[in-house]
Amino acid sequence: MKLIENIISRKKVYQGKIFDVEQRLVTLPNQKEGIYDIVQSADACAIVALDAQGNVILVNQFRQSAEKVLLEIPAGKIDVGEDPDKCAARELQEETGYEAGKIAKLFSIRVSPGFCTEIIHIYKASELVAGKTAFDEDEFIETIKVPLDEAINMIQQGIIEDAKTIAGLLAVDKGIK
Repeated sequence: MKLIENIISRKKVYQGKIFDVEQRLVTLPNQKEGIYDIVQSADACAIVALDAQGNVILVNQFRQSAEKVLLEIPAGKIDVGEDPDKCAARELQEETGYEAGKIAKLFSIRVSPGFCTEIIHIYKASELVAGKTAFDEDEFIETIKVPLDEAINMIQQGIIEDAKTIAGLLAVDKGIK
């Protein structure tokens, strides 16, 4: 069976500050029509930052959709025209105050490909130098250091539940380069 779905039409049904929603009418593989609501979101970068002692730099941040504070790796949206590598370095500095002597892309993930276009590029940063944060005016973040093995245990205990954070931490723990 051919799995490709062909788009017949697109209609923007919502335009917001962070994302838009597009409704797509498609021809399904069985030649029937289907409708999808697609969240169109800017891509993002997320950074697993390790200090010289093997601690990972994490951020506590209230997430309205979860209605609670989540423990995550630093991350943020890529600005229009911005290179993802530069975004990763910028977001690390803005959210944690750290600048990285070394920063390398590990991989990219699609967190919710069933309905969202967002791709998150995951980076590893090391050779950290402390500096000052530069939060956005609507960002309220607490930065903490946790040994990498403790962060892995926090995943297993359900304390860390953010997908990009789990993917990044497990990749670094397993030595993915």
